[in-house]
Amino acid sequence: MPGTSRPKFSLKSLAAVTGALLMQSCVIAQDDADFVSVGRGWPLGGETPHLVVTFDPANPFGGSSNQADILRSDKVVGPLLFESNFFLQLDEPIEIWTAYNGATPEGIEPLPVDLFTSTDFYQDEEYWLDPRYYRCNSPFGIEQQRVATPVSSETIGDNPPASAAWGYCDRDLPLDEIVSPYPFATAEAHYNALLEETRSRGGPDEYDYATVPGHWSGVYLPQLVQQWFNSWYGMMYSQTSTIMSLLTPEYRMRYVQQNYHQVNTAAPQWSAQYCWPEGFIRRWHWAATTSRAMTVTPELVTIFTSQAGNFQTSIHVGREFDMSGTVPRLGADVPRWYGETIGFWDGEALITWTSNIQGWMSHSAFEYSNKMQTIEIYTAMYDDADNFTGIEHEAIFYDPEALLQPVRIIRELPKQGSFKESEPVVFTECLQTIYPIEGRGVTVAPGEVIEFLVPDFYDRPWAQIWEKFFEQDMQRPGVTEDIFSFE
Repeated sequence: MPGTSRPKFSLKSLAAVTGALLMQSCVIAQDDADFVSVGRGWPLGGETPHLVVTFDPANPFGGSSNQADILRSDKVVGPLLFESNFFLQLDEPIEIWTAYNGATPEGIEPLPVDLFTSTDFYQDEEYWLDPRYYRCNSPFGIEQQRVATPVSSETIGDNPPASAAWGYCDRDLPLDEIVSPYPFATAEAHYNALLEETRSRGGPDEYDYATVPGHWSGVYLPQLVQQWFNSWYGMMYSQTSTIMSLLTPEYRMRYVQQNYHQVNTAAPQWSAQYCWPEGFIRRWHWAATTSRAMTVTPELVTIFTSQAGNFQTSIHVGREFDMSGTVPRLGADVPRWYGETIGFWDGEALITWTSNIQGWMSHSAFEYSNKMQTIEIYTAMYDDADNFTGIEHEAIFYDPEALLQPVRIIRELPKQGSFKESEPVVFTECLQTIYPIEGRGVTVAPGEVIEFLVPDFYDRPWAQIWEKFFEQDMQRPGVTEDIFSFE
């Protein structure tokens, strides 16, 4: 390989013989131990639990692990009720709440109004950053109150939504596990700093077909359960109010709106249920992607993954953005659902910058704007015997319209095998059977004739539905008439 300074990363523990992988932060190998980057590879604070997964080809959701130990620990905010199913292998149910079926936790003074009793959340802004407004629910806990996904049972109680359960008010993930540790205000500044650093190290490396890291090409293991447990983005470990504190005022309002209609009106609007586009940040959502295929060439690195929808990341190696438009871009000055990406190599670290992203939302997470940009670093992982085991994927999200400060997600992508030996990654076609009728998703049988509202897909279609059918009596800030009447 070209270049003399190549940072290698290895798992702290890798039981390769048994196939058990310890999903935890990577460390720089001893051959480059003195290298400390200006903008990549900085460690986490260490609070996020780590799931030990035994990969079973017959069970793409995760096999046996220490799931029960984590769920019984003091890390999960709740409220959640877990029972053994195809996601989780449990000997007995695990209840995670401090009060259930309308009760209030001992020692907690409830607010005069909260997400579950409010008739107009717009008027509750003074409480939006108080965890009690969400009954100390995590975003995942809110989503699961009415069983959003089949991994847990309902906790909404006998008189919903007022009887919703409480989570643990004394549990939360520190912000330094979520926000970027790097001193950059923009993706452009971050990328340029990493590029300059690489140049000072003799790079960027330029590969041809004989020298490109071809061992990266192949199929990588599913990320469902491990991504759910091993990252803040699984939304189990944070108070909803803490995630709110990361957002600008406008996007706080949007996040409250999303959570309100998830549990209060029981009218979630998810992209997957309607076969809408999944959006850029959905690539990191634990339920959105399974296996992924990576193909590495000297000029283009392609990552394809599929589950709820199809996601393709095309990294244009060695190219530069056109800076003349609204945001940096490669093609036309038109936002793309999954953005456009450039990158360069520093040894076996592929450093990328994605821009020109269409703003959207991902359930349990926050909305993001057309100004969303990311810096992503894909770094080769090796075991102690210098065998390639996969890739560490570090992503820093910049969005000056939605986020008060950048956030970061780190995950590991263990390689399953080559294209010759692995099952092919399936291309998904979403065939719509659920339609938004009178504001709620309804399953429609073939041959049935229906009437439903077609929203404007470039103006928050989920919000248009909520505002038309459920917010007629609410006082939305700055709105004096029903602009979404569609009449």
